[in-house]
Amino acid sequence: MLKIWGLVLFCGLLTQSSAQLEAIPVDPAIPLRPAQSLTPPDPLSGLLGGLTKGLLNSNLLGILENLPLLDALKIGEGSSAGLIGGLLPKIVSLVPGLQDIISINITNPVLLELGLEQSPDGHRLFVTLPLGMVLELKTFLTGEILKLDVKLNIIVELIAVRDKDGKIHLVIGDCKNDPGSLKVTLLEGVLPSVVQGLLDTVTGTVIKVLPNLIQKEICPLVNDVLGNLDVTLVHDVAELLIHGIELHLKI
Repeated sequence: MLKIWGLVLFCGLLTQSSAQLEAIPVDPAIPLRPAQSLTPPDPLSGLLGGLTKGLLNSNLLGILENLPLLDALKIGEGSSAGLIGGLLPKIVSLVPGLQDIISINITNPVLLELGLEQSPDGHRLFVTLPLGMVLELKTFLTGEILKLDVKLNIIVELIAVRDKDGKIHLVIGDCKNDPGSLKVTLLEGVLPSVVQGLLDTVTGTVIKVLPNLIQKEICPLVNDVLGNLDVTLVHDVAELLIHGIELHLKI
């Protein structure tokens, strides 16, 4: 009889506990955790996000800020005289020993939102890296500081290749600037007539020199970042490209 009453008591407690659990109200202030989606993340969004994060973490902005632009301007591009030696020969001749008639600082470098385009054959991706910076140009002729806003896109070609073991990899093809994307705009500063020639020459030389400087520094950096991306993500993108499947970026 004792065992029977123990069983009855246990069942009663179990029923009471179940009733209490059912009676517990749900607090609307506590958000419910959404169910885990079985849909895999968009590989293109992951690729762009990974490249952006990797470039910023790899000191892209610091590299842009420390580009040896003035040295390149002194050397010149395709000119034996260079910018400094050939810009204002009369003034240089009037002031013997005057070599540094300008100074240039790069400030406020930015990486804007990356763009993406697939080739018509479906086997390549073209990633656009929009870069921006401000050139602070000081002329010792007037002491004025001119600020030039510079915009430039770097286009990186990504190709899917299969190695001798049959494994698929994502590699960089061409990496170069978009000539039509380079824009140099005067932001601040008074432009005396005596400096107009200087500004025109600097702008023209920047157009020739800056893309090569950026390409030299940024393209190897992009290659390093690509090599450190999530292996599964890179494989997924490469797998789609190797078969020429049309990709759509989810926004």
